[in-house]
Amino acid sequence: MEIFLKVVQVILALSILVLVHEFGHFFFARLFKIRVEKFYLFFDAGFSLFKFKPKNSDTEYGIGWLPFGGYCKIAGMVDESLNEEQKEQLKQEPKPYEFRAHPAWQRFFVLFGGVFFNVILAIIIYSAILFTNGEEYVKNSDITTGVVVNDLGREIGFKNGDKILSLDGKEPETLNDLRIAIITDKVKTAQIERDGKKMNIDIDETYFPAILNSSDLFDYGIPFVVDSIPQQSRNFNSGLKKGDKIVAIYVSENNGDTTITKRCIKTNFFTEVKEVFASHKGEVLELCIERNSPNETDVQIPVQIDTAGLLGCFMDGNLSHFYKITKKEYGLLSAIPAGLKRTGEQISSYWKQLKLIVSPKTKAYKSVGSFISIGSIFPSSWNWLAFWSITAFLSIMLAVVNILPIPALDGGHLLFTLYEMITGRKVNEKVLIVAQYIGLVLLIGLMAYALGNDIFRFL
Repeated sequence: MEIFLKVVQVILALSILVLVHEFGHFFFARLFKIRVEKFYLFFDAGFSLFKFKPKNSDTEYGIGWLPFGGYCKIAGMVDESLNEEQKEQLKQEPKPYEFRAHPAWQRFFVLFGGVFFNVILAIIIYSAILFTNGEEYVKNSDITTGVVVNDLGREIGFKNGDKILSLDGKEPETLNDLRIAIITDKVKTAQIERDGKKMNIDIDETYFPAILNSSDLFDYGIPFVVDSIPQQSRNFNSGLKKGDKIVAIYVSENNGDTTITKRCIKTNFFTEVKEVFASHKGEVLELCIERNSPNETDVQIPVQIDTAGLLGCFMDGNLSHFYKITKKEYGLLSAIPAGLKRTGEQISSYWKQLKLIVSPKTKAYKSVGSFISIGSIFPSSWNWLAFWSITAFLSIMLAVVNILPIPALDGGHLLFTLYEMITGRKVNEKVLIVAQYIGLVLLIGLMAYALGNDIFRFL
């Protein structure tokens, strides 16, 4: 069921994005009275599931059988759908309704329409999300407990409880900005506060590939506070209560002879508690509890850890119980510029990530993924807020990738059109056709590489 929901979300999101993108081309083509021969959702290689042609219309609308992508076939345009008959037509004088018969500036807008509409879609979605839900987040400066880090973070030089003050002198807004900023801005130095003292941590760029694939590099440094203990838990009658904070754990150790000693491990953060549990599966441990009660302040409680390394209780993960939550509400007029700003920030961030991919030093090309990777970022249960947020970001990705000056992409066509607008000379159609084939080979190779990366990661 989980896989099915992810597949449905991927297909629905990509369908929306493709329809909007192709409608951008369609809109400007019809605006300039250029004939659109076919407008399809999905690909119809061989046959289509559905098609119709309205009366007195030159456009055939339909749904193909291959449930990814789609296309807008514009008369007289050199693209990936060219067949031998259409190539012969290009040798004839252009008809007034053909793409090639129109001035370069009009063709420019037709080509740019897909990217433009994808950006507009992102602005609309982000504006709608902000208007409907507002924003709730914890400012980086309000993470008073500091952050917790994984093994990679510790190897770089960070420690649990570090407060990240700035990255190369720039203060990040939220926790989520930390990892992305280190990668996209190629941060060299992190300024932190540790045990009340300020210090710098130098970040070697050789860590960038690992950081790119380490989504849990930083996390909130909240303590392990018990929220509830289910009746079926083996520790239901252990004496644990709601609000208990685990501040230390006593573990038994065999000294190699007949003596067994207890070692106290201080646990300031939930990740430290989980690490101790994971390394003492199936054992009885003694928890040192800090309890907000007049008669019980410090309590020691023996508990049984199961074979999965779990205590069998729910912890308090409500960030508002530990940090100040910044809330922003937006009206209709304020949501639109806020959505525009967020779209601009996402475009800038994704563009920086793309530049990392072509840099051999970062090895970011190893993180390139296909539709399998896209599916993995969708939640396993249906959540409209998450769906639309991801769809907005994918719309930005589609826009940025399509604007790249690669033949077979909109950016490649735009490059040739710009050349014509500047020089006043059209690029020979034979050159356009050859460039189209080269671009297709590059794109197919890239897709194969991305799919291979995904398969390798899942093996």
